[in-house]
Amino acid sequence: MTISNTRRLWRWIALAFALVLLNGSLTFRNVWPTPAIHWSNDLSVELAVCVLLLGLAARRANAVPAWLLSGLAAIWVLLTVGRYADVTAPAIYGREVNIYWDSRHAGAVVAMMAAAVPAWVLVALVVGILIISFVAHRAVRWALGCIAAALRHPQERAALTVVAAAVCLVFAGQHVLAHAPAVPAFATPVTESYAHQAKLFITGFSGTTTIPPARPINADLSGIAGADVFVVFVESYGAVAYDNAAVASVLAPARARLAADIAESHRQVVSGFVTSPTFGGSSWLAHISLLTGVEVRNEDTNVMVMSQSRDTMVSAFKRNGYRTIATMPGNYHPWPEGAFYGFDEIYNRDRMEYRGPQFGWWPVPDQFTLARFDQLELTQPVMQHNRKPVFVLMPTISTHAPFGPTAPYQPDWTRLLSAEPYPADEVKLALATQPDLLNLGPSYANAVSYAYESLGGYLRMRTGRDFVLIVLGDHQPAAAVSGVGASWDVPMHVIASRPGVLARLVAQGFTEGLSPRRAAIGPMNTMLPVLLDAFGGGAVAKGEVQ
Repeated sequence: MTISNTRRLWRWIALAFALVLLNGSLTFRNVWPTPAIHWSNDLSVELAVCVLLLGLAARRANAVPAWLLSGLAAIWVLLTVGRYADVTAPAIYGREVNIYWDSRHAGAVVAMMAAAVPAWVLVALVVGILIISFVAHRAVRWALGCIAAALRHPQERAALTVVAAAVCLVFAGQHVLAHAPAVPAFATPVTESYAHQAKLFITGFSGTTTIPPARPINADLSGIAGADVFVVFVESYGAVAYDNAAVASVLAPARARLAADIAESHRQVVSGFVTSPTFGGSSWLAHISLLTGVEVRNEDTNVMVMSQSRDTMVSAFKRNGYRTIATMPGNYHPWPEGAFYGFDEIYNRDRMEYRGPQFGWWPVPDQFTLARFDQLELTQPVMQHNRKPVFVLMPTISTHAPFGPTAPYQPDWTRLLSAEPYPADEVKLALATQPDLLNLGPSYANAVSYAYESLGGYLRMRTGRDFVLIVLGDHQPAAAVSGVGASWDVPMHVIASRPGVLARLVAQGFTEGLSPRRAAIGPMNTMLPVLLDAFGGGAVAKGEVQ
């Protein structure tokens, strides 16, 4: 073999490897439910278009300029990042990425990580991203250089141009002709995804969101007169706790214990599924949907609702003589929603004054939150000491992703309020049980079991108190736990010693016990009139609150 033939052979080998590399960088798929990816046999029409354009450039100038290859390599890296977001976000998070909405919370996510993760980990993460980006750019630049080198030779340029044109024609045929063959398979173009994001941005920026007009909430709460009312949003408590056999089997004993705690504390419970306005995150959209009766599915609607003066569940209880409180153990920064709702008192993380060890990303365990709130607000019964009944919003955090490590349950509730709330050996064991990021189901089930046990223990501790507990999920956990294509349904339980109230809820679709019927009663925002109707003995008509 002559030297020229050897060079040509190596050039073809390098070209083949470059084409495979570039094609794979835009067609890989996700390994559910992990951040990992795997190779696919799909074709990228964007690679075919790129080869055609480079062929035209090479034919006119006999060579592709180096500056063009470097710029194209940078664009290609952005396309690869877009592909990764496209295939990974639905598998882990459960929905597509929306840059217009999601980018607004980037600062909060970074702040959360900065508070929970050692500084060296964040530095290593940033350095790692920079190194990966540099290596990816150099690899793509090399691959494009191989194509450009081949295009300088007429025979190779003709072959590449013909193949690229054929690929483009097949792709177009599959999208135009009704009975075109599905082989070869093409990956969804990443440019199409970026165009979709641009459309979402334009739609969001145009300010076309509309919401129902504000209406007064004239609630008669005589059906629960004298009772303290809790609205407990259990973070990530979704229908998967019932629908997924593996998770449900782990939760069965804890759910049975909670049912026994409810019965032995002389209370009853009714349950139903409701459809959350959000999935995998953005808990505040669920909070505002329930409390206002407006379906809030995105940040624009959230901001618009909060810019108005509206009656809410909070104002309805305040008007009926309740002291209204928000207990926010996850908040350590200003909370604009507090001003919108008009709570009489807000207890954030600092005001909770938790002095024990931190478990996972969130420093205040849910059981402590219940104990501390009880100490601050409920030390005396309502009727005997002329104390106002309280209405409290209490979003929990111990079941937040990554669902661990979970704090141990402390049977001695008074010890929770001390400087050493847990025995040292239990703390060591709990911290040693780290979540498996590639299999979050067991950690999730363990965290929800802890939530059940904390609620049940509190009910037992305050057996003689007149409570109405509305316990519901804010959203399903991310798709890494709930599965691909999972519903947006979450459980809602109402626990009380008021048979009339619970009977009215059963008439609206709830089921006695902790296991609801699978069909959702309705969207979460529609539960506001349902609950107020039950609490008032029928004084609020369904549909009055919109």
